[in-house]
Amino acid sequence: MEIERKFLLEALPFDMSGYRALALRQGYISTQPTIRLRQQNDEYILTVKGAGAMVKEEFELPMTAAQFIALWPKTEGAAIAKTRYLIPLGAGLTAELDAYHDELEGRFTVEVEFPDMAAAEAFVPPAWFGREVTEDFRYSNSSLSKDGWPKA
Repeated sequence: MEIERKFLLEALPFDMSGYRALALRQGYISTQPTIRLRQQNDEYILTVKGAGAMVKEEFELPMTAAQFIALWPKTEGAAIAKTRYLIPLGAGLTAELDAYHDELEGRFTVEVEFPDMAAAEAFVPPAWFGREVTEDFRYSNSSLSKDGWPKA
């Protein structure tokens, strides 16, 4: 089970050079249900996600590079590229700040994954977090890959 909240950022809040960065490329074979291919640095993962906003089932299966390359054409352009910065928040939580590339260049989101609903509901976002969009499916990565950045 994945429990996470998502927020918008207008810009990078501070220098990211001191944080661990992951290069991500991900494409969507399906958005209902969500079936995602992800390349994370030199790791390849097939993910199946259930319906939901803050809480959803998620299954991740490791893949080989050859399997990833063979399946990638099935994404048919529903793909995004981003750099993910991992920022410790304390209390065992990590902010995953995504800086998007290509058509989404200059756009930023930040997500926090929680161990349980109580932690998610008790979370007070840092001042540098922007507006929460957890329930706004237009900002899901699968929607961004197909529809681009929402107009409002």
